[in-house]
Amino acid sequence: MNFTAIFSLAVGLLMIGQWSFSYLSKQIPELEHEPIRIKFHIVAEILTALALSVSGIALLLGEQWAKHAYLVSLGMLFYTLIVSPGYFAQKGDWKWVGFFAVLMVAGLFSLVPVL
Repeated sequence: MNFTAIFSLAVGLLMIGQWSFSYLSKQIPELEHEPIRIKFHIVAEILTALALSVSGIALLLGEQWAKHAYLVSLGMLFYTLIVSPGYFAQKGDWKWVGFFAVLMVAGLFSLVPVL
């Protein structure tokens, strides 16, 4: 269960860090061109990151509800791991597409101790 908890917490915190860095360094050009769409996308990703972080902590603490919370947060993550690579594929940035694929496989492995 430790892999699952650490995976959840790490991915959640990294998502928050990535969006924070991108925003602070003004690396989100969609805020100029598609502000409404990208703001909805960022909110969805931050909610996913928070759900992953909370469920990861709950798993580490052995909370009774943690497994259910993790399954919900992992479903949220899987959605973003399917949708988000399209942005990078469109730009021909295949290393990011590969990174999302690796996260998907790791997410699938993280399910084993929970089920």
